[in-house]
Amino acid sequence: MANSDYKIGVVGVGRMGSNIARHLKDEGFPVTAVYDVDADRAKSLGEEIGAEATDRLARVTELADYIITVVTDDNAMRQIFSEDADDSLLKGAGGKLFINCATITPQVHVDVERLAEKHGGQSLEGCMASSITQAREGTLYLMCGGKEEAFNQAKPILDSMSLDLRYIGEAGRAAQIKALVNMVMNINTAGLAEGLGLGAALGLDLTMLQEVFAQTGANSRVLETDGEDMQNRDHECYFSAAHASKDSGIALDLATAAGLNLPLAETTKNQYDRMIEIGKGELDKSGVAELTFPGRG
Repeated sequence: MANSDYKIGVVGVGRMGSNIARHLKDEGFPVTAVYDVDADRAKSLGEEIGAEATDRLARVTELADYIITVVTDDNAMRQIFSEDADDSLLKGAGGKLFINCATITPQVHVDVERLAEKHGGQSLEGCMASSITQAREGTLYLMCGGKEEAFNQAKPILDSMSLDLRYIGEAGRAAQIKALVNMVMNINTAGLAEGLGLGAALGLDLTMLQEVFAQTGANSRVLETDGEDMQNRDHECYFSAAHASKDSGIALDLATAAGLNLPLAETTKNQYDRMIEIGKGELDKSGVAELTFPGRG
């Protein structure tokens, strides 16, 4: 099939969803419908890419064969796939394939797969471990979970969205791995903020300190992405502190269910919770440095 044969709808057109839609449009996929709780945001994107901006979820399902969802949390996901609501993606879902890209609790992915199949459709996790820029460029690191048949059917779309595509296994497994990825990333981010904050308190040259970190066991991907931003207090949002708190919370819930104590993950979540409490939850996760550098906060 050609790209033009895949009619796509996007539900949730915030930072990630809108840029996924733009990229797919550029790649020749017909993005036929967009939906967002912020109707003005959907309208603006629809005008930009030539898609219908609708205020009804069922209309997205009607207009598209593949529906990509990028919503905020478990509650939002359950609402758009509600069997009880007057309006839902499940209306007319027969033969449709839902690709769910939000970071949510693994069990919700399992539940959504069951609901989609009950209504004649299919569901697939498309868990993203990447940034807004990568969504726009089609270079996401994408981890998929669900039925392998659904993965293979959606593969041309997934290949277009990603530079590195990995099929993980049954529904819920990709979300578990995504939760662990973000948990470790958040710990690394908070640790780097403490290291650079202490360096600043000691009067060290932070550029030099980061160069040393990069050549030693203190090196990390977070150093590459966040170190300079922490030093310069540039916390333009690519992955918010509020999202970091949510994702660490998902991992901690998994740990509780497994009977494990994860003190570093818990302390890190407390740091991001603190950012939310003081009104800095919409800063980038690098903004955790505002809690650790002397004279900030």
